[in-house]
Amino acid sequence: MDTREAPIPVGTTVMMERTGETMEEMYVNMGPQHPSTHGVLRLMLKLDGEVMTDCIPYVGYLHRCHEKIAENRTYPQVVPYTDRLDYLASMSMNFGYVVAVERLMGQKVPERAEHMRVILAELQRIASHLLWLGTFGLDLGNFTIFIYCFREREMILDLFEAVSGQRLNYSFYRIGGMAFDFPDGWLDNCRAFLEWFKPRIPEYDALVTDNILFQKRLQGVGVLDAKRVVDWGLSGPMLRASGISYDLRRNDPYSIYDRFDFVVPVFDTCDVWARFLVRRQEMLESVKIIEQALDQLPAGEITAKMPKTIKPPAGQVYARTESPRGELGFYLVSDGSPKPYRYKVRSPAFCNLSALPEMMKGYLVADAVAILGSVDIVLGEIDR
Repeated sequence: MDTREAPIPVGTTVMMERTGETMEEMYVNMGPQHPSTHGVLRLMLKLDGEVMTDCIPYVGYLHRCHEKIAENRTYPQVVPYTDRLDYLASMSMNFGYVVAVERLMGQKVPERAEHMRVILAELQRIASHLLWLGTFGLDLGNFTIFIYCFREREMILDLFEAVSGQRLNYSFYRIGGMAFDFPDGWLDNCRAFLEWFKPRIPEYDALVTDNILFQKRLQGVGVLDAKRVVDWGLSGPMLRASGISYDLRRNDPYSIYDRFDFVVPVFDTCDVWARFLVRRQEMLESVKIIEQALDQLPAGEITAKMPKTIKPPAGQVYARTESPRGELGFYLVSDGSPKPYRYKVRSPAFCNLSALPEMMKGYLVADAVAILGSVDIVLGEIDR
């Protein structure tokens, strides 16, 4: 006999007995058109008055069969499709994919190309965190921080446009190297941006970090302790905001990250406030990495000598990189043909979103926007 309860219509009020008293629980939709869900995400909130007792995320509204499409494309043809995963960090998506293919092939990359990859990936991390901070502030009613962050992000996009011709989906990384070298004057412009950007962080602090109203909205909200973070498989800033010092750039280095001196920001309050502080500090650490990479940038080729048709030997590989949202993994199986036999993506935002019900329970419905915003999701990556 089927003992499952029938689904409860949205907006239905349910009377239940609890400790001898009656209570009212209501199911309310947040999204999939809600501006603060940052994409077509539907959250079914179960409310007891103003308190959230449960939350069920519904994804799938943006699904585009990315993995199956990639299995029907040659290895180089997959690069533009990775742009559409996390479209707010396309350079990072390119980076993760080409690293996986190169490991499958045993392919070495020229030194100059490795430095170019790190510079662009860290600029992308800053741009991603700026967009997150701006929209996060906007969600909480601070319009000014949104304008400030987009001002700096536009400068980074100008650098990306100068080197790749694009401002969102770059398709710039290549298996074995890079598409083009930095154009004349680009390195000077990059250094000029870094010098401009570093003094901007105190401006952000005056708007949000030192703002008592902003602190009250974030501190002690959406708590997820270290054990539960590990149990749920969270990564990136979500992991480091719960007191766990783990960053693939340091703990499992790829490319040339082991050559750079930087700090992995860690905070242990396990709440939305800690997730904000981690990303704030990570932007400054990315500046340090870029400055070191610029100082060490060698001359030379930007692309290795590659066969006209890329056919990795039969085998399999799992390669992971640290995207702005956490551990981005690519699993590839080759049968020796020009196309992947199997292709799977480990989406950090999808894994981080899975723990949202744990973070929502017991908090006010007004906290839902702050908690969801602290996860920093991109639906293109989740609904791949």
